[in-house]
Amino acid sequence: MAAALLILLAMVAVGALLNPNREQFAWFLRLRRPAWLTFEGLIPLIWISIYACFYASALLAWNAAMSWGLMGGYLGLLVLVQSYTWLICTTRRLANGTTVALAGWVWGVALAVVVQPQSTPATLLLIPYLLWSPVGTFVTWQMQRLNRNPDR
Repeated sequence: MAAALLILLAMVAVGALLNPNREQFAWFLRLRRPAWLTFEGLIPLIWISIYACFYASALLAWNAAMSWGLMGGYLGLLVLVQSYTWLICTTRRLANGTTVALAGWVWGVALAVVVQPQSTPATLLLIPYLLWSPVGTFVTWQMQRLNRNPDR
């Protein structure tokens, strides 16, 4: 029970610390998106599902190995994932988001490889992120092309 609470508190803390303010996020929302991005309204639900999978995966990994190193790996992934929007919004540079998204995916693959021997279910719960991250990275890359001068 203590591990479940600690993991949840860490996730909430990272989310609160790496969250753009309203003005910064409003700038992000004004950016042009690719015409084929018809499912943008589903993106918050996709991320809620991914964060639920992160939580369950971290908890299963902890229960399987009780490794602070693994928890550090999960924390690193969470920081990379959460910093995507924060970094784009604070720097007003979509390229920064593309870079951090790619780094997050690479970190996620490495984490999955390390977690696999400890817990197959924990590894499987990382797959939704590993599948979604390239989509988000591609969308951001496309947005870079559509928003050459985004300071509006």
